[in-house]
Amino acid sequence: MQKAINILLFLIFTSGFAQTKFGKPEVNPIQIQKTFSEWSAYQSKNIMLSRDFTPLGLASEEISEEAFLDKLANGNFIPVRLKSENGVYVYKLFKILPKTDTSIKATINQIGFDAYKNFKMEGTAFPSFSFKDLDGNPVTNESMKGKIIVIKCWYIHCTPCIREFPQVNKLTEEYKDRKDIVFMSLAEDSAEQLKTFLVRKPLSYSVIPDMKIYMNEALQLNSFPTHFILNKEGLISKVLPNFESLEVALAKESKL
Repeated sequence: MQKAINILLFLIFTSGFAQTKFGKPEVNPIQIQKTFSEWSAYQSKNIMLSRDFTPLGLASEEISEEAFLDKLANGNFIPVRLKSENGVYVYKLFKILPKTDTSIKATINQIGFDAYKNFKMEGTAFPSFSFKDLDGNPVTNESMKGKIIVIKCWYIHCTPCIREFPQVNKLTEEYKDRKDIVFMSLAEDSAEQLKTFLVRKPLSYSVIPDMKIYMNEALQLNSFPTHFILNKEGLISKVLPNFESLEVALAKESKL
């Protein structure tokens, strides 16, 4: 009986797709809510809110990205990707069912909040800065004018931050001939701690020490790593939570 009800609900949820230009859900939006582990595994691999995507509401209508992220942050919805070509992302909202594990809603609200906050920063001026890197070189807004700036925010004991070192190092190598692209990182730790650590775990970015207060107060960061891409006008082009999204966004920005 329950199986028949689930099938009926799935048909109701997906019936609107037949007359639209978008595909059907790549997973059953009912089944994916069965357990937190099932949802978490799907979300981590298939829902990338920092990528460019087409947002759809409950009735498969196109809505703004801001409205979509606001509903995830404050509402009772899950996002499901629709079947599409590789590199094309279309997400549709579905209602969270009454008996769904509350951890799913809590996780989605937090992910939605972070993505909404990052989205609202895009197009704004990066906070004024005047730093010195570990080699004593001054780094300021003025000295970076006319350049694309890639910024990685991290700290020594952040495992995901360190795990992506080989990938970001490879990225700097890929763009080494682009004199208009600068890679720098803001780290919470002291210069002494960083110099010792970076002997074992090299990072190809220029490293700015003692940035905890700046990242907490000026950038209001609450998750690490966080990556910023600043355009040549000094405005925030993208705010990104991981290397995978950074790589795609930088490829796009570097062609503008």
